Amino acid sequence: MKYFEFTFRTHPCTEIVTDVLAAVLGEVGFESFVECEGGLTAYIQQTICDENAIKIAITEFPLPDTDITYTYTEAEDKDWNEEWEKNFFQPIIIGNRCVIHSTFHQDIPKAEYDIVINPQMAFGTGHHETTSLIIEELLDSELKDKSLLDMGCGTSILAILARMRGARPCTAIDIDEWCVRNSIENIELNHVDDIAVSQGDASSLAGKGPFDVIIANINRNIHLDNMQAYASVMHPGSTIYMSGFYTQDLPILQECAAQYGLHYKKHLEKNNWVAARFEKK
Repeated sequence: MKYFEFTFRTHPCTEIVTDVLAAVLGEVGFESFVECEGGLTAYIQQTICDENAIKIAITEFPLPDTDITYTYTEAEDKDWNEEWEKNFFQPIIIGNRCVIHSTFHQDIPKAEYDIVINPQMAFGTGHHETTSLIIEELLDSELKDKSLLDMGCGTSILAILARMRGARPCTAIDIDEWCVRNSIENIELNHVDDIAVSQGDASSLAGKGPFDVIIANINRNIHLDNMQAYASVMHPGSTIYMSGFYTQDLPILQECAAQYGLHYKKHLEKNNWVAARFEKK
């Protein structure tokens, strides 16, 4: 299988920019990603590579004031997705309570919650600070028999963990078709039920809920756009965990949330990334 190796340079080069870039590129056929100096290295099968689609994706990049350039070359003839899995995706261990690993990992430590995923991409694996912060929140929350929404679910590891902790029914939604397919695969790998996966954005929430708990690990701008939609599927006492933004973004999110009756309760920080908890009044 022949691949092209693209090197994308971004300015600014931040984790949120490279995460969103990976998501955008995934929509046009890229399979695996590795962070590099100044940006991202990405691999796509030559047979499905459409440079015009790549240029359009960059032109329509959702984060403002971001400059993206790229070069590419023919990659060595190997399965770069498999290569990434074996060499870059390492197990995530959170205390003795949760371990996240792939099927090819060996000698995994015992933990209360053992989650197996087939990630295929560098985001949604639990390595990013925002995901691990939400995992910490879920491990410390009472979820038994609570209805839960994982908005922007990615690989659905958060919905899977929540279901393991007793949440039900669970709903997982992502705008990306690949994420929906991968979520279904990961749910089957973990032998959990009562998680409904669908493709869509915030408009797809119409007619759903209300939910007792919402997880939304996306980014600041999408949270601001979606706040009203989040609130519309919550009842008094519902909790929402929002992540995917920086410490300095928290005040503007608190102000926006308050307009829709979402009261700030607490937040966790890691390397300037934040996971914040709000409750519906």
